Amino acid sequence: MLNKLLPIFILILCVFSAKGQTKEKLVQLSGLVLTSDSLVGIPYATVIIKNERRGTMTNYQGFFSLVTMVGDTVQITAIGFKTEKFVVPDTLTKPRYSFVQLLTDTIFDLPETLIFPWPTKEEFRKAFLSLNIPDDDLARAKRNLEREKLKELGEILPYDGAETSSAFLRQEAQKFYYSGQLPPQNIFNPIAWAQFIEAWKRGDFKRK
Repeated sequence: MLNKLLPIFILILCVFSAKGQTKEKLVQLSGLVLTSDSLVGIPYATVIIKNERRGTMTNYQGFFSLVTMVGDTVQITAIGFKTEKFVVPDTLTKPRYSFVQLLTDTIFDLPETLIFPWPTKEEFRKAFLSLNIPDDDLARAKRNLEREKLKELGEILPYDGAETSSAFLRQEAQKFYYSGQLPPQNIFNPIAWAQFIEAWKRGDFKRK
């Protein structure tokens, strides 16, 4: 009797041993997560192994790589897309596997919402009648284009990108104009001295 049951017992042990070896088989899983409509990589999508506290995220191109076991269920989620699941095949002959996962957009239909600035028509009428209507566009434009107003704005407004780049290029061009030599000094310029003497004779430097 024991001799008859021994082969069956050995067969059962072999089956359980094979299942245990299959379960413990590690696989380097690599994937590319793309949009289903335009095939563009989805960055920072969450890739986790279901029922386990480990996973990874896709890079900026939508690529990820994760160590899994055969038979594991990989769950891929991203904001604005439907969650997809992928089961690692248990028929792999190599310790590496690559696949492409497409995610579809999630569309939500929100109910219509009406926003009123005043709770009742009477309060709206009261606020409208007490409203201080501004001047017409021409009067406001003339006020904004007054010389004093423009001068005040010119003193406080910073340069924009075009003005800043133009000033910088002018400075660099001035540097390269005298590259390799000292820039001229007006203290040694006889013409500048002549103009200074003429201005002195005219009394341009006297206090008025």
